[in-house]
Amino acid sequence: MTNIAIVNNHAHRDLQVKAKANPAFDARHFVTVIVGEFALLAVQCPILLSKDAETGAFVCGAVLGFEQGENLFLTPDGWQGYRPLNLQRGPFYTVGDDLAIDLDDARVGRDVGEPLFSPQGEMTPYLKSIIAAMQELRPGLERTKRFIDTLLTLKLIEPIDISLGFDDGTQRELTDLYTIDREALRALPDAAVLDLFRRGYMQLIHLMIASLKHIPLMAERKNRRLTGGLSSAPTWG
Repeated sequence: MTNIAIVNNHAHRDLQVKAKANPAFDARHFVTVIVGEFALLAVQCPILLSKDAETGAFVCGAVLGFEQGENLFLTPDGWQGYRPLNLQRGPFYTVGDDLAIDLDDARVGRDVGEPLFSPQGEMTPYLKSIIAAMQELRPGLERTKRFIDTLLTLKLIEPIDISLGFDDGTQRELTDLYTIDREALRALPDAAVLDLFRRGYMQLIHLMIASLKHIPLMAERKNRRLTGGLSSAPTWG
């Protein structure tokens, strides 16, 4: 259950949020992202597409692990690398133009965490960072949808199956994921390529393609966890 309330400096003057990455909330192998995050994500993990389980619509996402509940960027020392906005925002939502919080979320309390307001009722840097994240997410979702719609129109999406073998004898497979069809991209007419370039979409496409190099790198990270640090390179097919 949720208990959503509009954030204000009277009722929530002493409210605090456990904002640091936590396995209870960040242990996710795939998280939805927006196109504005591509440049930050492409240097650390694969950016792929998947279909929303409820609507069937394509979404862009960052692959953080190779099985349910696995996040290879979450360590005992905290998050390693860039943490996607959908995880940064924690228990916050938007209701119309207002910022809201789920008061029943386990991260919300009054004894430990990041305060939302100062004793004088002024917004803290943490709350300002959440507002900034939400201001980026809302229009970012629409820009991402337009980008995906363009990929669909040009038939640039193809499925990708990821199969990995590890030194402990186990296998992992990621299915129901999609990437850029490079053959279809090369076959586009010049006018379509120019349009993609002018809209900034060609850069996003190349970031998605380049991000695939992190699949074997992440697999090596998982291999080290499985074997206690002594491992050879896992197989990828």
